[in-house]
Amino acid sequence: MKRSVGIAAVALVIGAASALARQAAPAGSQAAAPAGNADNGRKLFAKDGCYECHGFDAQGATATAPRLGPNPIAFSIFSTYVRRPTGEMPPYTEKVVSAQDLADIYAFVKAVPKPPDAKSLPLPK
Repeated sequence: MKRSVGIAAVALVIGAASALARQAAPAGSQAAAPAGNADNGRKLFAKDGCYECHGFDAQGATATAPRLGPNPIAFSIFSTYVRRPTGEMPPYTEKVVSAQDLADIYAFVKAVPKPPDAKSLPLPK
């Protein structure tokens, strides 16, 4: 019980940090991301095990890891955290994920479609 509460707390802290990073990122910082291939990024996201915590569509889960897309944090912050995480996530150094692979993964995360507006969903009967 204590472990699941601790994991949930870590996920909430990371999610809050992600939200703050989005707000603090300078205008145009999303444009500074290197070119990446979203299709290859989807494959790498699965191959490198990102899906194990963040879900196959980068949707995240309270008990494991924050949502990554759509609207990810700036690439510079994303890259820094992937290389030197502060939570329970293992580091993905250049030896594990190349700079181009990281750009491809980021392109995939950016390409995740937004969920439908809750108001557009039918009410349960």
